Amino acid sequence: MSLVDKIKAVAKGEVGTHEGRSGGHWNNDQKYSKEVPGLAWSNWQAWCATFVSWVAYKAGAETLYPRTASCAVGVAWFKNQGRFSEYPAVGAQVFYGPGGGSHTGLVMDYDDDWIYTVEGNTNDSGSAEGDGVYTKKRARRSDWVYGYGYPKFPEGIKSADPKYKAEAPKPAPKPVVDLSNVVEAARKDPSAAQGHTTHAADVKRVEAALKAEGLLPVKYAADGSFGTTTIEAYRKWQQKLGYSGKDADGIPGMSSLKKLGDKHGFTVKA
Repeated sequence: MSLVDKIKAVAKGEVGTHEGRSGGHWNNDQKYSKEVPGLAWSNWQAWCATFVSWVAYKAGAETLYPRTASCAVGVAWFKNQGRFSEYPAVGAQVFYGPGGGSHTGLVMDYDDDWIYTVEGNTNDSGSAEGDGVYTKKRARRSDWVYGYGYPKFPEGIKSADPKYKAEAPKPAPKPVVDLSNVVEAARKDPSAAQGHTTHAADVKRVEAALKAEGLLPVKYAADGSFGTTTIEAYRKWQQKLGYSGKDADGIPGMSSLKKLGDKHGFTVKA
């Protein structure tokens, strides 16, 4: 799991958490100040920035966000790092109000018109002095949105800012499927392929793709051996591609296997 995904998971896991109540009122008594080293003093105070610090601390990203109970300090911290933008980014710390000093939260996602956040010390109406942790949908171009602090994630950052195009996360490499031993055995004797599990993980990946195509029963338990059931399913895949006769014998060829991989997220060893 990437670091930004950890941030998102920790933040989303807190949605629904509330501060304490006393005398019939919410009172800003919450766990986040108590659990972040150095911020215990901030309990009973507005805690939106403290919540972001807590999420970063719990996700192992505490050096990528300011550890503070102050929105204004958070803005200054990111600006000093040279990582503040008017554009949203996934995992960014968003700041609201004049100078960004009124309220803050974490961006889970964005589109052309909205930002989707998790924020502490807010409520259903989006107040900057609320009662708990909520998910919010806010207008991206609202005057209330001051800007965004960008953590320097090791995997890069998904951002709407053209200046950060070079930091866009790189897609994970596709797994490579090697069926050479399986194909060789199956060509000699289709029934013999059942026992060739040298590349069991690769066979299971192909079986999963065939299942996604509806060519293997949903309840079929892939065992990593290219046996008669899988051969028959692969024959149907070849026929689906327009092959017939000996070209649709159920034994993977490079062309048909590559097309299966292109559709289902793997590459094929030549």
